[in-house]
Amino acid sequence: MADLYETPLKHAPIAVSPDEAARLVGIGRTTLYAALAKGDLPSIKIGTRRFVRVDAIREWLAKHEV
Repeated sequence: MADLYETPLKHAPIAVSPDEAARLVGIGRTTLYAALAKGDLPSIKIGTRRFVRVDAIREWLAKHEV
C-alpha cells in the first residue's frame, strides 16, 4: 500500500496557469499579472499558453516573507 503522504506529490503539477497561480497564492489576478509584467515572478510560454513554475511561486513568496 502506498504511503498516503506520497500520493499527492506524485501528481502535483510542476507548472500552473497564471489564474491557478493566483488562486494558489490567494491573491488577485491583477496582482499576479503585475508581478509577471515586472519580471518579479518568472513565467514560461508554450505556444499561446503561459505557465508559472510552482517552484518559482515558492521562491517569489519566500522573497516576501517578513
